[in-house]
Amino acid sequence: MKQIVLFIFLLCSVCCNAATVQKPWSHGRLMVSDNYRFLMHQDGTPFFWLGETAWLMPQRLNRDEVKFYLQCCAEAGYNMVQVQVLNEMPSYNVYGQSSDTEGYWQHMDHIVQTAEQQGIYIGMVTVWGSQVKAGRMTEAEARTYGTFLANRYKDRPNIVWIMGGDIQGDIHPEVWEALATTIKSIDTNHLMTYHPRGRYTSAHWWSKAAWIDFHLFQSGHRRYGQRGNDKTYPIPDNTEEDNWQYVDSTWAYTPMKPVIDDEPIYEDIPQGLHDGTQPRWIDSDVRRYAYWSVFAGSCGHTYGHNSIMQFWRPGLPPAYSCMKPWYVALGAPGFHQMHHLKDLLLRFPYFERVPDQTIIMENGTQYERLIATRGNDYLLVYNFTGRDMTLDLTKISGEEKQVWWLDAATGLLTYLGKHRSRIVTFRPQTQSDGVLIAVDASKDYLDRAQAEIHDTPKTAI
Repeated sequence: MKQIVLFIFLLCSVCCNAATVQKPWSHGRLMVSDNYRFLMHQDGTPFFWLGETAWLMPQRLNRDEVKFYLQCCAEAGYNMVQVQVLNEMPSYNVYGQSSDTEGYWQHMDHIVQTAEQQGIYIGMVTVWGSQVKAGRMTEAEARTYGTFLANRYKDRPNIVWIMGGDIQGDIHPEVWEALATTIKSIDTNHLMTYHPRGRYTSAHWWSKAAWIDFHLFQSGHRRYGQRGNDKTYPIPDNTEEDNWQYVDSTWAYTPMKPVIDDEPIYEDIPQGLHDGTQPRWIDSDVRRYAYWSVFAGSCGHTYGHNSIMQFWRPGLPPAYSCMKPWYVALGAPGFHQMHHLKDLLLRFPYFERVPDQTIIMENGTQYERLIATRGNDYLLVYNFTGRDMTLDLTKISGEEKQVWWLDAATGLLTYLGKHRSRIVTFRPQTQSDGVLIAVDASKDYLDRAQAEIHDTPKTAI
């Protein structure tokens, strides 16, 4: 097994050349867009957050494995990797070094620097919420720790600060306030947010907090009807999978800020988490959560895999009925499909995009629900089941529209022709999920001969 893993390391090192990776911060620091819906760079370049969940990377990967993993993330199109800086207090890394020692932090430095070489931001969950809930960090200790973190990483270009960690904001809020405000008082260059418990948005507690730049929600891992006896989370029954609803509920708070589903269902995790006999979420499910959230208005999305987020390997105790080693899970289909969504949205004028369900003439519920987003001269409709859909094409400019179908699993494009009718019924020639794309025919965002969404157009339309 060691020889196989070493071979993979060497192969990945040959295929990936960090020197050729364009660094996103070359466009300036991250900031919130003028309309408060998106993230962008200082020079106005859009930043679509495509995150990967790597909670236990600082604790479980050695330096060679860190390089291998982050290279694979870069190849798959991720520009953000989220980690638990301290999953316990104290935390220990794979070398047996405690977070009370300099060695632990040098390993954390290595992770940040390696990610920087690959053009990847590190979302630093400063301390996991369970540790604060257990009383292992006081308000005074939070200020000391925040001072240490901010001074150590304030000059790194690829940091986003994440408070919380699967916890309600009203559990020891004084600790989170002290930690967040201390870091912000020292580091004014990096954005900050909060990772809440399942089925909540950070806006529920922190909408007025001066330190929070954008909001996260955790739609969670339950399927429709798995609420059970838990009546503590604030959503209607049988909407457990409707992650799009959290965008609307977050924007109901003021002031408006960008929002992201930071923890949706993980690929290959049991539905509901705790019963290993339950069906597991698969790649089509993680795609659905991504498109539903982003088309509802999210400024990005975070993917997760059961094995990768905990970096499980034989010999370690598995959580959530994990069965695959993390390095095998890097071949999971969902891991390699997320970039099609980013590629799609960056094809079109970015900051004018809005959710618009009035495009859809007859909608369904749950899996049959279509979801639409548009700019001034393009519209996108995600269809999970491949059912017929009747759409109002007058919602965008142009007497004539060019239409494509995007396969969400492969990124392949199929040109469907031109349409002059106002209301058109489309029947996707597939039983899998995808996106109906309609564009003002006078625009050249896509080429009729274009085979994949990430291809460079060959000729103007």
